[in-house]
Amino acid sequence: MEDTQRNTSGKFQSLVRFNNPVLVTKHPERKSDIDVKRIQTAGVLLDAKRETEDILNAVLPPRCWEENGQIWQQTVSSIPATRQDVINLQELLDTRLQQTQARETGICPIRRELYGQCFDEIIRQVTINCSERGLLLLRVRDEIDMSMEAYETLYCSSVAFGMRKALQAHEEKEMLRERVAVLQGEKEELEEVITDMKIKNEQMERRNNELRQAEEKKFAEEVTFLKKTNAQLKAQLEGITAPKK
Repeated sequence: MEDTQRNTSGKFQSLVRFNNPVLVTKHPERKSDIDVKRIQTAGVLLDAKRETEDILNAVLPPRCWEENGQIWQQTVSSIPATRQDVINLQELLDTRLQQTQARETGICPIRRELYGQCFDEIIRQVTINCSERGLLLLRVRDEIDMSMEAYETLYCSSVAFGMRKALQAHEEKEMLRERVAVLQGEKEELEEVITDMKIKNEQMERRNNELRQAEEKKFAEEVTFLKKTNAQLKAQLEGITAPKK
């Protein structure tokens, strides 16, 4: 089967058409220190004038994995795609979107992964017919991936910034609540002081009024006494100074 591919997730195969897996290395015992990643990324940038398979391997690197002490490698297919293959790809994409229950709108990693595989398959088909066009599509794909990574980084940064601002606002809110409680306590204490001072002021005014009334009464009595005494002395004086007949 020309489109057979090993799927490490165990659910669905990739939308990219791959060749049959090829055994690269066989070990008598399974070892955990096999550098599979180095095998996947081995090689240098290939020139657009190379053969189709070399260009395909540069555009879509071979897949490598280890299973039962053996290293397998799978390269993309170099068989040109027909019109029916494109129709099948579209139908398979719709089927996978339904099977994986991908979201139709909004952010969905599953939908993004499936459309990425579909784009890779289109790049494979185009590269077989025109390597230059395929390399140009590869640049477009890489630019989209970089933009998505930049958006993800910006999103994570904005979320972290929002969380920091929310925590800061929460802390400031708690500080303001504590400050309000302190000011409320001070206000109540000042109100109690004002109430005590009002009571003392009323008592002092009442006492002053009583003292003033007592003083006024005393002064009035003294004035009356002095007037009476003055009248008596005046009468005596007039009696003494009056000419005798």
